[in-house]
Amino acid sequence: MSVFYLPQGRELEVFKHAWEARLPLMVKGPTGCGKTRFIQHMAEELSRPLITVSCNEDTSATDLLGRHLLIDGDTRWVDGPVTRAVRQGAMLYLDEIAEARADALVVIHSLTDHRRELFLDRTGETLHAPAEFMLIVSYNPGYQRSMREMKPSTRQRFVSLSFDFPSAENEARIVVEESGVAADVAKRLVGIARKVRSLHELSLLESVSTRLLVSAGKLIARNVPPRLACMTAIAEPLTDEPETLAAIRQVIELSI
Repeated sequence: MSVFYLPQGRELEVFKHAWEARLPLMVKGPTGCGKTRFIQHMAEELSRPLITVSCNEDTSATDLLGRHLLIDGDTRWVDGPVTRAVRQGAMLYLDEIAEARADALVVIHSLTDHRRELFLDRTGETLHAPAEFMLIVSYNPGYQRSMREMKPSTRQRFVSLSFDFPSAENEARIVVEESGVAADVAKRLVGIARKVRSLHELSLLESVSTRLLVSAGKLIARNVPPRLACMTAIAEPLTDEPETLAAIRQVIELSI
């Protein structure tokens, strides 16, 4: 099954040229705006395997590179995702790279410059990335739950694409395509998202993502009452604050 992706600009063109030029790429934007779907689409378009790592505060260099494990009584080296990607010439996608530990960031530096190589100190190997290999990272500049920021020295190793939520028309098309809900309902769901996103006084850590709208659409397509679907799939995932939930509920009741 092919990955559906609706282009917002010239991101497909830029990605393809970056891959051909062997340049690492950073995609920036808010949670749920389509960054990961874009990467999946491009891997499919270019017929390359995709290895994805969802980074968090515990992601270490060992997690990325690999480790020695005891298997059937023998100690064996087991490649981590970064090492596998380099060996296979795959596309390597490190999602939310800023969340990883500092030592994890250091190990990818040699893959982001002219060397395009990976040194495994525990095995003594130096792997040279084949032409097909590409390193992609994602970064959410507005991610307020973490105080971590990418160092300028790391950021400048990548060419970057900025993503935002699609236009209202395109977002409605995405919701229809991904959820199977009727076009008029998708339009109303997008209307809810636009209103909530504009309510800065709610002080939400993250706003309504396209992903949440698709989830609401899927529930509605299965005959869940629209307001219940919106509360379940949009409001509740965003906040636990009673006053904020009440404000979002009011937007939902006025919109659908």
